[in-house]
Amino acid sequence: MLRAPLLSGLTLAVLASTLTGADAGPLPKPDRGGVPESKLYDYGVMGPPATPATVAAADAAVATPLPPGPYAADWESIRKNYRTPAWFEDAKFGIFMHWGVYAVPAYHNEWYEKHMYGADLAWHTATFGPPERFGYKDFIPRFKQEKFDAAQWATLFRRAGARFVMPSAQHHDNFALWDSHVTPFNAKRMGPKRDLIGELAAAVRKEGMKFGVSNHGVENFTFINPPEALEARLKAAKADLYDPEWAAFYNVADRSQPAMARFLTDWVNRNLELIDQYQPDILWFDNGVNLRVLDPLKLRVAAYYYNRAQAWNKEVSISTKFVAYAPSNDDAQQVGSIIDFEKIGVRSPPDIRPGPWMVDDTIGSTWGYTNGMKVAGGAAIIGRLVDTASKGGFYLLNLSPKADGTIPEEQQRTLLDVGAWLDANGEAIYGTRPWKQFGEEGWRFTSKGTAVYAIGAPRDGSVVLRVLGPGAGKVRGVEQLGRDGALPFRQTQEGLTVEGISSAPGALGGAPSALKITF
Repeated sequence: MLRAPLLSGLTLAVLASTLTGADAGPLPKPDRGGVPESKLYDYGVMGPPATPATVAAADAAVATPLPPGPYAADWESIRKNYRTPAWFEDAKFGIFMHWGVYAVPAYHNEWYEKHMYGADLAWHTATFGPPERFGYKDFIPRFKQEKFDAAQWATLFRRAGARFVMPSAQHHDNFALWDSHVTPFNAKRMGPKRDLIGELAAAVRKEGMKFGVSNHGVENFTFINPPEALEARLKAAKADLYDPEWAAFYNVADRSQPAMARFLTDWVNRNLELIDQYQPDILWFDNGVNLRVLDPLKLRVAAYYYNRAQAWNKEVSISTKFVAYAPSNDDAQQVGSIIDFEKIGVRSPPDIRPGPWMVDDTIGSTWGYTNGMKVAGGAAIIGRLVDTASKGGFYLLNLSPKADGTIPEEQQRTLLDVGAWLDANGEAIYGTRPWKQFGEEGWRFTSKGTAVYAIGAPRDGSVVLRVLGPGAGKVRGVEQLGRDGALPFRQTQEGLTVEGISSAPGALGGAPSALKITF
């Protein structure tokens, strides 16, 4: 039986005697805890370097009990009871968002808070003033979201063909975009003074889409690491990072083990609040939770979430990266989680991958909004979506909203182009499963029932699909999605030759055509 490690009374006694001191100095890297080395995946290096004793103290301080239900906070219980939501298997395309305070400076990337106290200190000082006078916290009043219209966003996402929407409820900067009673550093109390997550959840669901939230907050405890000279200045002035009023926002002034335990308790409580207030269809975590030492807390959140979902009569799931919810440290053996890969390319599956998975991918050159960011066009995004579906995955496209609450026009145009293509060709994406191979020579395949869909760019209106020769079965008909009538074809030992294929018109030039091949 796989369980979270239990701590003896002696261990807890040792913890009580060692969790002292206000400032622990530079943080060590977290213990890998058996998580394997990988050049592609983060083992959780930005997570808090907690000990089992620290985690036990954090867990003991969570006052909210598990709700009644079949799930207990252990791996065997979750393995026994969890099922991937059926809706997820069919949805295939969703919207992600890096939406937060970092869109105010709109410089470098969504890690602005980290960089402004390090590599970008000179730029920040020249633009806004030194951190003593203008720290990251001072961007919050400028994060107004005065033009945010949840209904308009939801309509745009539906028109884009999304079946699921997931904003970042909290990024590494520790600012909550919801009406929180756990943390005062939230969008209802500061900045917009609106429950951004609540408004968007209601609007998205009204449009018939599923709604989730991402929480990157576990990485906040190690996020800011100022150089010694800046740290000394701020500490002497009791300013910004060392202002007692903001200490629990930045988590820099006190990095002792007791502070880490309080931080981890707060992380659990924020997740429980998100679960109860918004009933998310997916609860997503970033790499910081990959650490094995955090398993007791992750198990507690999972059991709470899944028992609550049973009471709601909803199919829900956690989604994480690498081995966060793979106690065997084999990422193919997920327990109670849908594995997520970051960006199309070397990190995403190169072939058909069994089991549920998704890839989060950015529409532009940065995840969060930055001035001058480059944005991919519709044809490029459609290509990534098709490639992901052909390998059995779910494509999660990240948007970058601005600090005023608008989605830039260039991003909107890309979304509408994707939606127009899906209006004509969505049958080849939604509800499909991988075929026996994902593609050949620039074409990709999906399947549904007795049909195989071939998606690609024809040359001179025709294509020879070599893998669809007689050995694949007798082809009875071919049609092009979005058009009426059958296409001429012949099936020989060389493959399936299809003629008369039209290219995508207008703004969708360069987007693939989709053929439905019936056996």
